[in-house]
Amino acid sequence: MGMGKSLLDKVWDLHTVRELDSGQTQLFIGLHLIHEVTSPQAFAMLREAGLGVSFPHRTYATVDHIIPTDSHARPLADGQAEVMMTEIEKNCREFGVEFFGPDSGSQGIVHIIGPELGLTQPGMTIACGDSHTSTHGAFGGVAFGIGTSQVRDVLASQCLAMHRPRVRRIEVDGALGPGVYAKDVILHIIGALGVDGGVGYAYEYAGAVFEKMSIEERMTVCNMSIEGGARCGYVNPDETTIEYLRGRRFSPKGEDFDRAAQWWRGIASDADAAYEDVVGIPAQEIAPTVTWGINPGQVVGVDAPIPGVGSFEGDDRAVAEDAYAYMGWKDGDRIAGTRIDVAFIGSCTNGRISDLREAARVARRGKVAGHVKALVVPGSAEVARQAEAEGLPDVFRDAGFEWRLPGCSMCLAMNPDKLQGREICASSSNRNFKGRQGSPSGRTLLMSPAMVAAAALEGAVSDVRDILGEGESA
Repeated sequence: MGMGKSLLDKVWDLHTVRELDSGQTQLFIGLHLIHEVTSPQAFAMLREAGLGVSFPHRTYATVDHIIPTDSHARPLADGQAEVMMTEIEKNCREFGVEFFGPDSGSQGIVHIIGPELGLTQPGMTIACGDSHTSTHGAFGGVAFGIGTSQVRDVLASQCLAMHRPRVRRIEVDGALGPGVYAKDVILHIIGALGVDGGVGYAYEYAGAVFEKMSIEERMTVCNMSIEGGARCGYVNPDETTIEYLRGRRFSPKGEDFDRAAQWWRGIASDADAAYEDVVGIPAQEIAPTVTWGINPGQVVGVDAPIPGVGSFEGDDRAVAEDAYAYMGWKDGDRIAGTRIDVAFIGSCTNGRISDLREAARVARRGKVAGHVKALVVPGSAEVARQAEAEGLPDVFRDAGFEWRLPGCSMCLAMNPDKLQGREICASSSNRNFKGRQGSPSGRTLLMSPAMVAAAALEGAVSDVRDILGEGESA
């Protein structure tokens, strides 16, 4: 075993205040992001205890889950949403926290605005009351979701009591085929290791495929680490990371940036770092991937049949039987050709500009099928501005998609964008749990944004490689 240290261990050690008798670490949190859903109760607890926010300049707020995507006009049509909106405005004013609201020009999904503002940086500990905080690990930080009482703890003390996770290195080497995206890579990994495979672990993503990925692609992979059971996931910082952060609003400036970049390079895992285990996955095994069931580990390549219930054992078999019953499959069914009712492109997983560009490349090839309702929701005001500058909203509208305002939208049922009845949705989001998209009987098929666009045009799950032409690179 190597004697060197992984990035996780370096960052953890740098942020350790002390070791607690419980075996946990008192960990200092470098950046705390908050949104309107998990923060109101935390602020209420602070008031009850007569406490303030210890490091207000380390906390930043936005609104994303509840905000409607058709209009941001106040008061919001949904009374409860308006109450939550008013509450976060009040709390940020009272406790001196910067709030990126709809009028700021910087509002958006918390995991999209943190990086684009340059708040998310290598070597940081980052916490947010949202399970997909693992997204920020794409920059080479240790980032994780926390519960409301922990949000209170970070506001009050800037610290958390946590157990140090073990580190599993996941190496994907080789080259991805045409039409295969970062989303397919992470769905394939979760399919291979299972939805509980990462419990107790941090995932370090390594190998030629991740080295070649853009920061936005790395964010898609890290985003879904939590779906594989991992506490967090990260990619070591490199020149791609540094170039992304250069010139961002909260990034260091001038010589400070050069000094920071030098330090960021050094926080990467040592060449001889020790890992709990190492998993290798050949890139050529990964096809455009679609979920067929009721958790993100129930996946299949678009060109393969859905695995039969009989191919599972034990608990997995019970879950597969449940999924078959809920989704309405029969043995021998294939995912390709499954008729869809709704197509959703957006979310903290795939609502960035590169996602919209790839979906638009497909959307240019045709028109949305007559029976499909198709939505494109940019992940932030900044993504919307970039898309508009490139003419993407017109591309989508011309093809029959609706172009919306930034927010979490149809990823989860906390705003007006919801499934109805037994509708099937091709979605670029991260969770396909029962009822996740707002209907207790609605069905969600997770896939890449390009695959969602392909399904929208065809009216059914389709292989994006057929639409783009097999030889066209992704």
